[in-house]
Amino acid sequence: MSKKIYVGNLSFNASEDQLKTYFETYGTVESCKIITDRETGRSKGFGFIEMSSSDEAQDAISNLDNKEFEGRNLRVNEAKPQERRPSNNRW
Repeated sequence: MSKKIYVGNLSFNASEDQLKTYFETYGTVESCKIITDRETGRSKGFGFIEMSSSDEAQDAISNLDNKEFEGRNLRVNEAKPQERRPSNNRW
């Protein structure tokens, strides 16, 4: 079963390919997504990695949390489920 990881404090210059390659040391990366601003397309400085197993995800979290990547120390931990946000209808 795959496991989702939150990756914070990313360099704004980091690419998804670089991040994926960095995490592949610890197992199979099923997906990699850096979150970007809708209007500017610029990175928001965080993203998500999905590893193929919980063991691989835990290994990556243990080894990469607070490690330097592209000039910044990453924050790596288990992703929390996305909270529902209220609708923004102004009608």
